[in-house]
Amino acid sequence: MSDYLLEESPLSAGVIYRLLSGSICPRPIAWVATQDLRGNANLAPFSFFNVASVNPPVLAIAPLLNGDAQPKDTVRNLEELPECVVHVGSEALVEALNTTSASLPRGEDEFALAGLEKAVMPGVCVPRIADAPVAFGCRLYDLIRFGDQPLAGTLVLAQVISIHIDDHLWDGRHVDIDVLNPVGRLAGSDYVRATDRFAIERPA
Repeated sequence: MSDYLLEESPLSAGVIYRLLSGSICPRPIAWVATQDLRGNANLAPFSFFNVASVNPPVLAIAPLLNGDAQPKDTVRNLEELPECVVHVGSEALVEALNTTSASLPRGEDEFALAGLEKAVMPGVCVPRIADAPVAFGCRLYDLIRFGDQPLAGTLVLAQVISIHIDDHLWDGRHVDIDVLNPVGRLAGSDYVRATDRFAIERPA
């Protein structure tokens, strides 16, 4: 058994990353499209992702600074054009999703790299993935930075202003999880499916 009091026995950022990503899982995947002021699109997956608020609807995504303490293009673009489109990572598109995790030079288009068609997203300038069954058009609500050292996070709070969802996925009350087929992240190169489920009634 191991106990770590980080103020007295600090672990390296790399060790903490492996510990957090290996134990806080499975994590949903936000597949985030942004755009710079020159119109160059960017598309990247992030597994530090969840819902932060329903009224108003706000999504929370936390990209990390890289090993050189530089921000991801997603954050740079949001500072230029405070809009994004958040897609839910699904198994049907997981190969393309993984392709867009590659580190490309700033301004290069991951839509093109992954062979993904763009479509108009209502309310924002940023395009959505045409084949993605669900997408949330968002305006930036806030950016909260947790430092400027390598692997420091930037909490992106994105307010949902428009929603695209395929009719075969949504009956007006429930999302069909078997049609969506979302995938989640574990540690390393591992993903997980949402196919082995069980239900427990919540107490009154």
